[in-house]
Amino acid sequence: MNSPKAVQGKADGTVGKALEVLDSVAAYERPVKFVELLEHSPYPKATLYRLLQTLTSQNLLSHDPETGTYSMGLRLIRLAHTAWEHASLAPIARPFVEELAAEAGESVHLAQLDNGQVIFVEKLKATDRFETLAQVGKVAPAYCTGVGKAMLAFIAPKRLDIVLQQQSFFPYTTATHASAESLLGELPDIRRDGIAFDREEHEQGIVSIAAPIFISNGRVIGALSVATSTTRYDLNGLTAFKASLLETAEKIGAQATSWHFPG
Repeated sequence: MNSPKAVQGKADGTVGKALEVLDSVAAYERPVKFVELLEHSPYPKATLYRLLQTLTSQNLLSHDPETGTYSMGLRLIRLAHTAWEHASLAPIARPFVEELAAEAGESVHLAQLDNGQVIFVEKLKATDRFETLAQVGKVAPAYCTGVGKAMLAFIAPKRLDIVLQQQSFFPYTTATHASAESLLGELPDIRRDGIAFDREEHEQGIVSIAAPIFISNGRVIGALSVATSTTRYDLNGLTAFKASLLETAEKIGAQATSWHFPG
């Protein structure tokens, strides 16, 4: 297994440190031993152990004494369910996403922006002929995904500055933006056209067309994309989905506004 990605940002106090450790355990996507966590932890052995004990006592982590491993705790299921109901666009958007996926015959992704990354909160596959890295609950970079760029183009300038500092600009493919300046050069086109493209920037052979989702005050709260394989569509072909994509994004935004979704 590859080592987990480094946790971004600086932990704020004890709570911040505990959440950082929780993120580290989650990043392995399997039960993980103390020595593995210690290898990538910024904290001393005693501090890390204390934080793990606290998280375990609160049922946020589960410890298996036989294997000596830590995994996500049952309490997180309740917290995740509550967050899904009240902070995720998925319950509001699902019927519209289903309709778009059926019409397009391709995968549809719904995402929100979370600390410089996009988190996929819904995915519907209309075909099994290809697969994408995007999965519900997974995160991806904002700078090289269609949904990410669709949101970055419409967030407030001060927030954009912060989010840009959180990007790694790792070259996933030869098409990936290599710098903030390169990405910034594309954002005016996205604002003008109302859509963003993923030009095989995150995954070779996968392209998408994405649209931002706004609530009534004009604030962007998410993004929606139709994703497919280059064996099925090129970028010009993806424009056939533009009208339906924009219409669906508008419907989701209107529904989110009426539900007083926390933008």
